[in-house]
Amino acid sequence: MADQTTSSIAIAAPPDEVMAVIADFEAYPEWANQVKTVEVLATGTDDRAERVRFTMDAGPIKDSYTLDYTWAPDGMSVSWHLVKGQMQKAQEGSYTLVGDGGATTVTYALAVDLNIPMIGMLRRKAEKVIIETALNGLKRRVERAAR
Repeated sequence: MADQTTSSIAIAAPPDEVMAVIADFEAYPEWANQVKTVEVLATGTDDRAERVRFTMDAGPIKDSYTLDYTWAPDGMSVSWHLVKGQMQKAQEGSYTLVGDGGATTVTYALAVDLNIPMIGMLRRKAEKVIIETALNGLKRRVERAAR
């Protein structure tokens, strides 16, 4: 697997509110610009999604893919890996939350390997755009709901 790209953002809401938005996969098309459709295929005993199918359009990268999720017992992180993809041959990622009073720092880590050759620098740039877009969308969604 390739090296991960990471970025963080501060959100003016407690971690449980941030994680609630992250866990609400059906709402992703409303705030995650690249995500066009989402289908939760399986849930765990805690009713959190364990397997989710996405269709995304991130400019040069269009894909339909399925991810498996692992939720931390403390509710402060979630990680995922690719089960099936068309353009992607591997994807690993995570959201990690750190609470500080009524605010949360969210760190998003992502590594993607595609089935087409791509120069490492271009792949990292694409990951960075995906991460920044997702973090900014998450921040807007959470802070709008917190008002």
